[in-house]
Amino acid sequence: MPPTEPMLCVSIHDVAPATWTECLLLERALRQVADIPLTWLVVPRFHESMDESIPMEEHLDAALARGDELALHGYTHLDPEPPAGLASRFWRGVYTQREGEFSAVPEAEARRRIALGLDWFAARGWRPGGFVPPAWLLGEGAWAALRGFDFAYTTTFRRFHLLRDGALGPSLWSPSLVYTARNRAGRLFSPRAADAGALLLARAPLVRLSLHPRDARYPALLRHAQRLLERLLATRAAVTKVDCARRLTTRNRASQDPSRSTPEEDRSSNSAGCRPSH
Repeated sequence: MPPTEPMLCVSIHDVAPATWTECLLLERALRQVADIPLTWLVVPRFHESMDESIPMEEHLDAALARGDELALHGYTHLDPEPPAGLASRFWRGVYTQREGEFSAVPEAEARRRIALGLDWFAARGWRPGGFVPPAWLLGEGAWAALRGFDFAYTTTFRRFHLLRDGALGPSLWSPSLVYTARNRAGRLFSPRAADAGALLLARAPLVRLSLHPRDARYPALLRHAQRLLERLLATRAAVTKVDCARRLTTRNRASQDPSRSTPEEDRSSNSAGCRPSH
């Protein structure tokens, strides 16, 4: 993936009626720092709930109008397949607490769940530009299912993947900065890990900051997220994930266009009497 101007994508995960109060607290904390575009990761039937929320949907309509993005974040956010083996039981049962919905589903089931999510979005007049799997886990069936949909991107924990015409395109290394709020050790050490990750990614084209509803229950985590956001915005432009995908796609196409060259290449070509090789 070619370099581009430094970008920052800030997302609010697990957006649903059951988590809406906490999602609003996260948004408020972020906007106290800066009025930046956000990516809201919406789950149509969070934990299989059929609840609806008119205030949530109206707020998300307004968020779209102001330049935010709504991404499809699974369908139920629950892993329906039984884990097999010790490693699977740990990653899918303990680490993700059985929320990695697309970690092990067959291709047909993954396609069905994505289609149901898109139908739910369409009923509200929303068209998601990207798909972010719950817990950032995509099994082979889910990867195959994505080929049938018109998403601009998907993300795993470590990488931002471009999608084009249903095919997997280039990807960018960008481990997400995230908090672990479910236990005391996580609340203590994950802010330090986020700081370390931000330093590691200081020269990277993209940094992702991901907040979850549970984070809103702990003022110390919110304050840390605000300070981290302020530092990141000093050197990066905040964009939605779909805007990030557009910029990276444009830059990638330009880099592959043989009719385009940099000023340095032009000077080299003129002085050598021939076009530089690539």
